[in-house]
Amino acid sequence: MTAQTVTKSDRTLTQTVLGSRRFSNYFWATVVLVGGVGFLLAGISSYTQVNFLPFANPTELIFLPQGLVMGLYGSAAILLSTYLWLVILWDVGGGYNRFNLEDGNVTVFRWGFPGKNRRIEITCDVDAIKSIRVDIRDGVNPKRALYLRVKGMRDIPLTRVGQPLSLAEVENRAAELARFLSVPLEGL
Repeated sequence: MTAQTVTKSDRTLTQTVLGSRRFSNYFWATVVLVGGVGFLLAGISSYTQVNFLPFANPTELIFLPQGLVMGLYGSAAILLSTYLWLVILWDVGGGYNRFNLEDGNVTVFRWGFPGKNRRIEITCDVDAIKSIRVDIRDGVNPKRALYLRVKGMRDIPLTRVGQPLSLAEVENRAAELARFLSVPLEGL
C-alpha cells in the first residue's frame, strides 16, 4: 500500500492519507503477540510442569517468582498486541483530503477510535483558505508536515502522523496543493 494515492481531475484533488495500516504496525503487533504467547506459555509450563514450548524447557523454572512474572509479562504483551491489532483493524488515522473546486469546498476526513467520534470530518469553503503551511523541524524528533490555514479555524493537518515524509515529498505536495488551490505557500 502506498503512502499516498492521489486522484486528480481538473477541478477535484483527492489525497489518501495512510493511517495505522502501515508495515511497521503489522510487524510490531505480530512480534509482540508472538513474544507474549511465548512468555505466557513459559509461565503456564512452569506452573503445570508440562512443557508447552518445543524450543525450550520452561518446566525447569521455579514458578514463584520466575514463572509468575513470565506469565504476567506474557499477559501484558497479549493485551498490548490486541490493542495494536484493533488500531490496525479500525485504521485509526486513515482517511482522505478532498479539494473540490467545482463545489467550492474542502473535506478533511480521518477515522478515529470507535464510539461517538469515530468519523472525524472537517469541511470548509475553498474561499476561506488563507495558505498552505509547511512545518519542517529536524533533529532528534524530526517533523515534516503540511497544514491548511483557514480563516477562523486552527491549522488543519493534511499529512499522516508518525514516520515523517521526505523533504522533497513535502515540498512537492505543498507546491502542487498551493498551485491547485491558488493560495500562497508558507514556511519554505
